[in-house]
Amino acid sequence: MGYAMALSRDRETARDLLQDCVARALIAPSLPESEPAFRAFLFTTLRNLWIDRVRRERRKVAVDEAMDLLAEVAMQPVGLESVLVNALAVRQAFARLSEEHRDVLSLVDIAGFGYGEAALVLGIPPGTVMSRVSRARRALSSMLTDSAVEMLPRRGTAQR
Repeated sequence: MGYAMALSRDRETARDLLQDCVARALIAPSLPESEPAFRAFLFTTLRNLWIDRVRRERRKVAVDEAMDLLAEVAMQPVGLESVLVNALAVRQAFARLSEEHRDVLSLVDIAGFGYGEAALVLGIPPGTVMSRVSRARRALSSMLTDSAVEMLPRRGTAQR
């Protein structure tokens, strides 16, 4: 219970973590036989459950914040046309990124993976993921600056 309390700093959450840990141990296909290995297994399981819980909570908060932002944007007198134009500009800029940059941004910024998780999926070191994400965000940002956006002529008007 002490380790669960140290992680969560909340008695009820610690109890939930402990219960989930025991449940995981009961359904595990095999358990370590030695006491030190079994303790390590339980502590690792408990820690992983805590990490999963924190990630879920972060995603929930991020989704809630995004929904609040969308509601706020929806309340502003912005035409649907400008929202569609912005969405199209982002999609086109994203499509122009290199495959490496699209891969890391898809995993980290869209799917919500951590750098370590994305590194495992892509089979590259976490540091490489971090640098690619940084470069990809910078490239995307530069493609979306006002100076990089080209205005298309309106229907029925001649090009200048």
